[in-house]
Amino acid sequence: MKARINLTVEEEVLKKAKYYAEEHNTSVSEMVETYLKKITQKANKEKPYFLKVLENFKPKEDYNNRDLTKEYYEAKGKKYGY
Repeated sequence: MKARINLTVEEEVLKKAKYYAEEHNTSVSEMVETYLKKITQKANKEKPYFLKVLENFKPKEDYNNRDLTKEYYEAKGKKYGY
């Protein structure tokens, strides 16, 4: 399902984007969507540094076998609505 967004950019940037899109047989909407997909996929693949450290961290307590990494991503997902 597609959804609309409203973007505000400098007029000169928009002119150049429209020209680029026309030259490449696409639309500004498709360019923005492709860019957003690319950056969100990359962000999901990279773990924050502190999580890399936590993976190697061996706590003194058992924490009832909790998966702290999973809990972090679940909390982050709730915050951003996914």
